[in-house]
Amino acid sequence: AVGAWRVCLLPNRLPRAYPVATPDPEMLMLASIPARALALSTALALSLALAGPAVAAPCGGDFGAFIGAMKAEAQARGLSAAEADAFFASARQDPRVIKADRSQGVFRKTFTEFSRSLISQGRISKGAANARKYAAIFDRAEREFGVPKGILLAFWAFETDYGAVQGDFNTLNALVTLGHDCRRPELFQPQILAAAQLWQRGMLDPAKTTGAWAGEIGMVQMLPADILERGVDGDGDGRVTLKTSVPDALLSGARMLQYHGWRAGEPWLIEVDMPAEFDWGLTGLDTRLTGAEWKRLGVTPRWGAIPNGLAASVLLPEGRRGVAFLAFDNYRTLFEWNKSFVYVTTAAYFAARLEGAPVYDAGTPERGLTGEQMQALQQKLAARGHDVGGIDGILGALTRTAVQKEQARLGLPADAWPTRALLDAL
Repeated sequence: AVGAWRVCLLPNRLPRAYPVATPDPEMLMLASIPARALALSTALALSLALAGPAVAAPCGGDFGAFIGAMKAEAQARGLSAAEADAFFASARQDPRVIKADRSQGVFRKTFTEFSRSLISQGRISKGAANARKYAAIFDRAEREFGVPKGILLAFWAFETDYGAVQGDFNTLNALVTLGHDCRRPELFQPQILAAAQLWQRGMLDPAKTTGAWAGEIGMVQMLPADILERGVDGDGDGRVTLKTSVPDALLSGARMLQYHGWRAGEPWLIEVDMPAEFDWGLTGLDTRLTGAEWKRLGVTPRWGAIPNGLAASVLLPEGRRGVAFLAFDNYRTLFEWNKSFVYVTTAAYFAARLEGAPVYDAGTPERGLTGEQMQALQQKLAARGHDVGGIDGILGALTRTAVQKEQARLGLPADAWPTRALLDAL
């Protein structure tokens, strides 16, 4: 299940023929808007430290009363009454935000489907061009924060198509809409207060600043609290301007990843070939072995080299007949940027591709389940006592874990890929 504080698990790899179609309009902002909004544990932790109580105002109810409560909280955080009135003067609810928040069907796609939607030859070419154009910035990001250019390029591409599509939602309106909504008020109300601090510093205009539907701003789509805590003035103009400054955006993204544990000089994802005979129950993020141990079990790299001493997990996005990856600690760090398993794995692969990795071998995975079938499976798993996080039709981490356990119980290959055979067996 995908939720505001659940880590989603991963889908599959791309085919050998990679002249991928141009991403459709729905997918251009997919990563930066729905995906990022699904999983803001990063922002939550920063927000709570920044703003004190998780919920400053009651959710639901009269919107005017809600704004009044938020004004009072902003004053408690240092704004004058006049400043609070000025900051919230233009605040309005935006029904488009609620609609976007409820529309997450794209995360039902497999890794192959999802990655084909996001990765195109145009994005690869533009990534290479940007790597050359901003070589000094990427060198600085790796020197100061340890984050390589491939990772930053991948997120820059997926979040906003290299800055071209940053979102047209008024940022304050998006935040007050979600802060008033009762799904995740403890997540978004502190972001409203952080936005007020950005306004005080001249870095946000409550009436004009726009971005994603979940309140993220700029080329790499960072929330107000992230900007306050991890923003970098990369161009030296005295402000952190993520919408128009490439140095600010890229270095801020790198600093945020470093803060969350990115390890300089270590890999994040390597595609591997698996032996025909294997204990598939060893796959998945719950099992970590050293590279040397995986090699002894017959796991071999399709590109690059497997470091002997680093711990990693084998990921099978679409089961044992599909693509296989070794995922290292840096891969796990990417979930601090976005909790969607399919998004993170696609971004990690794209980063490797931009660093020179070949097109992955999609294999011949078994047919997966439709959205309705996945919901039926989740209901069956829940009835057997498994926590799947929610009956949402999305193959997330909890659902994958439950699938793997039931496969093992039934004597099926425990590769965590749900098929019709498993559904029928349950």
